[in-house]
Amino acid sequence: MNRLEPNALLALSAAFALLLVVLTTAVYGPTIGLIRNPLLAIICAGGFLLLNPVFDRMMKRPLRPPLISARNPSTAAWAALFPMMILICAAVPVFWPGRDYGLLVIIAAVFFGATAESALKARNDPR
Repeated sequence: MNRLEPNALLALSAAFALLLVVLTTAVYGPTIGLIRNPLLAIICAGGFLLLNPVFDRMMKRPLRPPLISARNPSTAAWAALFPMMILICAAVPVFWPGRDYGLLVIIAAVFFGATAESALKARNDPR
């Protein structure tokens, strides 16, 4: 492998951003978040990865290409918005502590799931 796959790097950066969301919600949220928020992140991201292809087939959606494509270089700039939105989600508990941020963890996990699905699609893509 002479170059790094951009979709895999996107998924890796989104994974670290999701980890930061889980940590900030556990530190600045209620104490139940110490156990619940990591479980929410794992279950929601895993559920997205497992169930999204099933729903795509059930709803007869067309196959979507990976988020970053070599044929269209501007897709990298648009795909970079996913980790940036997750990082913004990580900053919210710092400025407004004490609230329950379970929904924020779910949103960040779904964004990560979309980038991880893109990395899996790019790995399986024969082009």
